[in-house]
Amino acid sequence: MGYTIAEKIIKSHLVSGEMIRGEEIGLKIDQTLTQDATGTMAYLQLEAMGTERVKTELSVAYIDHNTLQAGFENADDHRYIQTVAKKHGLRFSRPGNGICHQVHLERFAIPGKTLIGSDSHTPTAGGIGMLAMGAGGLDVAVAMGGGTYYITMPKMIKINLTGALRDFVSAKDVILEILRILSVKGGVGAIVEYGGEGVKSLSVPERATITNMGAELGATTSIFPSDEVTRAFLEAEGRGDVYIPLSSDLDAKYDAEYTVNLDTLSPLAACPHSPDNIKSVSELRGMKINQVCIGSCTNSSLRDLLTVAAILKGKTVHPDVSLSISPGSKQVYTMLAESGALADLIAAGARILECACGPCIGMGFSPGSAGVSLRTFNRNFLARSGTKDASVYLVSPEVAAASALAGVFTDPTELGCAPKISLPKKFLVNDNLIELPATEEEADSVVVERGPNIKPIPKGEAPKEKLESKIILKVGDNITTDHIMPAGTKILPYRSNVPKLSEFCFTVCDPEFPERAKREGGGIILGGTNYGQGSSREHAALVPLYLGIKAVIAKSFARIHVANLINFGIVPFTLDNPDDYEKLSEGDLALIDNFKEAIENSDSVVLKNGSGAEVKLNMTLTERQRKILLAGGLLNYTKNNES
Repeated sequence: MGYTIAEKIIKSHLVSGEMIRGEEIGLKIDQTLTQDATGTMAYLQLEAMGTERVKTELSVAYIDHNTLQAGFENADDHRYIQTVAKKHGLRFSRPGNGICHQVHLERFAIPGKTLIGSDSHTPTAGGIGMLAMGAGGLDVAVAMGGGTYYITMPKMIKINLTGALRDFVSAKDVILEILRILSVKGGVGAIVEYGGEGVKSLSVPERATITNMGAELGATTSIFPSDEVTRAFLEAEGRGDVYIPLSSDLDAKYDAEYTVNLDTLSPLAACPHSPDNIKSVSELRGMKINQVCIGSCTNSSLRDLLTVAAILKGKTVHPDVSLSISPGSKQVYTMLAESGALADLIAAGARILECACGPCIGMGFSPGSAGVSLRTFNRNFLARSGTKDASVYLVSPEVAAASALAGVFTDPTELGCAPKISLPKKFLVNDNLIELPATEEEADSVVVERGPNIKPIPKGEAPKEKLESKIILKVGDNITTDHIMPAGTKILPYRSNVPKLSEFCFTVCDPEFPERAKREGGGIILGGTNYGQGSSREHAALVPLYLGIKAVIAKSFARIHVANLINFGIVPFTLDNPDDYEKLSEGDLALIDNFKEAIENSDSVVLKNGSGAEVKLNMTLTERQRKILLAGGLLNYTKNNES
């Protein structure tokens, strides 16, 4: 039997386990990336493990999230990351150099290699044929130290693309259509692979848009073949020497296959407040809008912004609309300037933001009260924009630009012929904002600088013989990491200060939660399906740990979040019968008599609540995960095994 693209890369990087669906496997990791919202904690963990120098082929620390410096906190964190990277052997991408995923695609991604990043949109690099996965910062720290990265061997889903996109229909519409078909839960436990003749019509930036938003499917990652289109992109970046062809075998086996005809796609939009709440733009035509934001790691490539500039050229943004544009990298920004496209954007009335995540992570440019914001981003979760009553729609750059001019939702296919955009044969390469690390000989003299906002990492504790605690929060389905640990300008500066950060935990769901958790001395959280979907932010596990959360019970979990819970010693239970969710209530006293024993050697436990109801809970744990939980978390486990 032949192999899929992903299976070929897994096979060549397999350290432990067998490629059997559902079994745990360990992978050698070639590259890592972090960004500043998650990086500070990852490097504190790297230091706590005693790692002197990273052992990967390449590790890069990016500054792209917490770039709004309204106080000392973000600037201090950036200096810490800069100095710790220099000391421990990482490259450092300075503020202004761009969004981690766009820059990594341009300058570092390699077909056939493995990459994990402490950001859930790391699968962007799958657009170039790389096995790229989002992970918690602690997993990334372990990989930087030369450790193995463990995942459950995924299922394989094939998306066959046929035809070619029509004018004003884009790669964003492709992934929105797939989200319509599969939903935000449809990719859980799977790798999504793209194939078919339609692949050849898509550039690498277009492919990267699709793999980027594969994170919204809940997929482990998404991947495209590495072909002549890939070769051309790498050669344009001056990196043609790293190209290898990579495709699936003709007899490769997939667990599910779908076909998307690019010829028949029309512009789509994800409506509030979920990326899979899909409608056609024609259905929304005429809806008044207040704001348009173009950029993010999904749609900030040179191709995207040249398209926007061509649509806006010679025109003026509607007076009722505020338009922001965030170039994805310094390379993109510079080439826009040199081509004259930047002048067209400015003349049309666009407000040019820095090369950073910006509004996508709630870092500025929030909509007005009850505003309607069209964004080329990847997530539209409730309050993520910074305005709780805003309605955020996810759209393509083409829809965004056309609507910004009209002041209402506009179907760009009604505008006539689309501008013809060609990518250059050579990109303008200037890596002057990527700092190289000190040599091993120089590293001893590098002083790591820590600001007063950087606090110690909370440590997990070994489980007790029995668990007797209250259910202190009950939440519904599709609870995201933005619900658990919100982002935004007020909160992100405290990513390295867990005690302060804890004041905001779950406040989107219940403003009283942090105080209740402290008053009760912690407890248990009860959730619905797909609990913990969204970003890779380990703070969504680390902060609950600080607040004393011992276990989370849910109908089902998102992949990265359940790994993060285990990494920090919080036990993830699933309801054996999802209907038992109704038997348990917030405020119930819950008792699990054989808590520690069950973690050691059982797959299930019985929970008794104060009213006498009994509920069976399951644990899907590998032997390694059991040992991590018994040690009180991965950091303790790693240190114990090294001593």
